[in-house]
Amino acid sequence: MKILVLNGSPRKKGTIATLLKMVAEGAGENSEIEWIDVYDLRMKPCIACMKCRPDGECALPEDDAHIIGKKIKEADGLIIGTPTHWGNMSAQLKLLFDRNVPVFMGEKPNGMPMPKQKGKPAAIITACTTPWPFNFIAAESRGAVRAVKKVLHYGGYKVLGKVVKPGTKKNPEISARLLEKARGLGRRL
Repeated sequence: MKILVLNGSPRKKGTIATLLKMVAEGAGENSEIEWIDVYDLRMKPCIACMKCRPDGECALPEDDAHIIGKKIKEADGLIIGTPTHWGNMSAQLKLLFDRNVPVFMGEKPNGMPMPKQKGKPAAIITACTTPWPFNFIAAESRGAVRAVKKVLHYGGYKVLGKVVKPGTKKNPEISARLLEKARGLGRRL
């Protein structure tokens, strides 16, 4: 099984990266893992030309978004990590997804969305500075998870689970329990 890890955090050794590594470690027992640091990618922003809908690919000149789109198509599953930014996913991860709409979904003749990655497994990792339970009450972590789930839903992915680390500002340590939860989620992939 080919698993693609999308690290949507600018910190390559931060909370998100650590948790992603645990999920990948769990999945790696039976899988080939490829790691992408999304903040290293060179991508132009989506210009909302909508040409990707009928053409099936982004009309902008080839850049890293096209390359990663091909990797997403070829992968048997995804592990996606993002810090929580204003109750949403990180800007770079959102940009990657915006540029790859036709990788995730097409349109039926009646205009209804058609998933292109139907049945593939996915896992979501997120963290935020807001402490528990306010990270969910204020829709910080919940918002980031919801946003990533929305993309995966339109792609037809089966989300097997999520790992959320709240309160990173005052409590940056990741508990052994949460690390094991991440590793276990990886084994489910």
